[in-house]
Amino acid sequence: MADPGPSEPNDTAGHRARLRQRLAEGGGEALLDHELIEYLLALAIPRQDTKPLAKALLREFGGIGGVLSADGEALKRVKGMGETSVAAVRIAHAAAVRLLRADVAARPVLANWQALLDYLRADMVHHAIERFRVLHLDTKNMLIRDEVMSRGTIDQAAVHVREVIRRALDFGSAAIILVHNHPSGDPSPSRADIDITRAIAEAGKRMGIALHDHLIMGTNGHVSLRAQGLI
Repeated sequence: MADPGPSEPNDTAGHRARLRQRLAEGGGEALLDHELIEYLLALAIPRQDTKPLAKALLREFGGIGGVLSADGEALKRVKGMGETSVAAVRIAHAAAVRLLRADVAARPVLANWQALLDYLRADMVHHAIERFRVLHLDTKNMLIRDEVMSRGTIDQAAVHVREVIRRALDFGSAAIILVHNHPSGDPSPSRADIDITRAIAEAGKRMGIALHDHLIMGTNGHVSLRAQGLI
């Protein structure tokens, strides 16, 4: 395990004190991306200069979003990352996602669309595996359930139309929003994406459950199948 390091030299201690002061006075905006990661890691590895490790993580994962949302096994493959430092990164990401989700849940989703996109972007776009989730809404379009239903390539073998509708009936959902990510980064819908969307829309219509949208999230942006005229 790589977390424990040598005793903290005085210049490192002084540098961290300056980061701490800037954070206290100016908030998160006062620190650069590598400084945020560096200070986060310093809480987990207090006796080590964490700046080189922070910069290595940013290079490996393409930015702060990629670092925070990387899975534990991927983080461990970066030299210098151990169980404690991986846990620090994962808990920071979980807290950020929880905060964004609370904003989504506080107001009707259709009137709070940007908050929904921010939440989904933080939680989904950097995953290396496709995840398909269903957001269940009540008659006022308030979020009542956010459920990941499958992991892996999205097609009718992985996503069962009847199961999506059955869960909506279980929760008393008036409407649903489908969401999945494209690990390639390109959010363009595949033929399978379009087919499964239309199948769920048709099945939901028969049961009085509206399909508001199917959002595909990628690092290069997102696509709304509703906006594309595909629903």
